[in-house]
Amino acid sequence: MADVNEKKVRSFRARHRGRDAQVFIYLGKLLRMFVYQSDWKVLPMAALIAGLVGMVIRKRMFINMEGTLMGAFALVCVCIWNGCFNSIQVICRERDVIKREHRSGMHISSYIFSHMVYQMMLCIAQTAITLYALRLIGISFPSKGLITPWMIMDLGISMLLITYASDMLSLWVSTLAKTTTTAMTIMPFVLIFQLVFSGGMLNLPAWTQPLTYFTISNPGLKVLAAQSDINNLPFVTISDMIGRMRDNEISGEITLGQVLDLLSDEENPTVANIREIELGSIRTVGELRDALYSSQTVQAHRDDALTEGFTVGDALDLLEPFWEQNADTPIPGSTTVGAVVDWLAANPDVQAHREDKFSFSVTVGQLLDFVGEENVRTFVEEKAAATSYKPEYELTTKNVTAYWLHIGAFILGFALLATITLEFIDKDKR
Repeated sequence: MADVNEKKVRSFRARHRGRDAQVFIYLGKLLRMFVYQSDWKVLPMAALIAGLVGMVIRKRMFINMEGTLMGAFALVCVCIWNGCFNSIQVICRERDVIKREHRSGMHISSYIFSHMVYQMMLCIAQTAITLYALRLIGISFPSKGLITPWMIMDLGISMLLITYASDMLSLWVSTLAKTTTTAMTIMPFVLIFQLVFSGGMLNLPAWTQPLTYFTISNPGLKVLAAQSDINNLPFVTISDMIGRMRDNEISGEITLGQVLDLLSDEENPTVANIREIELGSIRTVGELRDALYSSQTVQAHRDDALTEGFTVGDALDLLEPFWEQNADTPIPGSTTVGAVVDWLAANPDVQAHREDKFSFSVTVGQLLDFVGEENVRTFVEEKAAATSYKPEYELTTKNVTAYWLHIGAFILGFALLATITLEFIDKDKR
């Protein structure tokens, strides 16, 4: 009877001694644990996390520069969170079993590889669920991708790599920790290090910059920002701030010369409209004054701002001394406001008062209405976006593939470290 049992043991060991065979054995074990030990719960949790994040970023992602950068960082956080908590306890929770089976002939490389295959399957499912939840919550992804025909596919590859690299990082941490309590204690520090030293959201001191090369979040954030074409999106924070300042007052001083120069600027739409006003046949300065003050068209524009806090009515009142002193001075054939302004600008008596100053006060809203609020916003957004341009966020195949390779190196590196660390499990004194 003893001989029969010995033959069975030898037969079993012979059948399952190969590394390939052990991979399938442990992969089957992990799939059973997925079903019977509730490891499947990571999938609905991924959907819940994606939904919460999606509600925050849906009105900003792919719309403006700062909103997209924030959204990319949030998605990196989602990927790192999902990946880390997939595998943080999978090794340390069965350390005794691993030690016993290793002494019985288990190959550590086969065991780790089976985990890599299983965790890849989990990460693919989580990435698909995350993207579906984001679409469902209302995020509109650009249609055309850079590497693949679809933008959502490009982003999916990046998110999968970030999630899987984080998963392998946690797998390594799980091989280092002796208990699940220790692993869960280490995990917050790993997450904080990844997020703080991502290099995208926080201004880091110069001496900490090299630390970003040791984080998955750094190439992860860069690749998502590049794929979102963030450099070509508008920067709206400053223009939004200008809009909130509409009721703020601006005060200062202006000279008569500046007013005349402003009234001569035919490229300004408001000034151009005023210059075209017909005044009729004017022969003297006195008739001009009477025509201006009696013209319903001119009076309708009295409150129009010519510059910061200076209206058409202010310009007329400022010229009152000139009207009185030169009432009988002839004006050669002036029929429009523009012609009168040009004549005044060339008049020696008016030129003598070019440096006369007066105070003014205007709100930001009045200034925006005069210049054109949309023009101001467009100008500010374009200048701010140009200032915020970063070469590492440029949408190029070279950038994207380089970041993918960087993250891929983390995946292989952490898997190798996990294998090496677990090879020493027999020296565990527990």
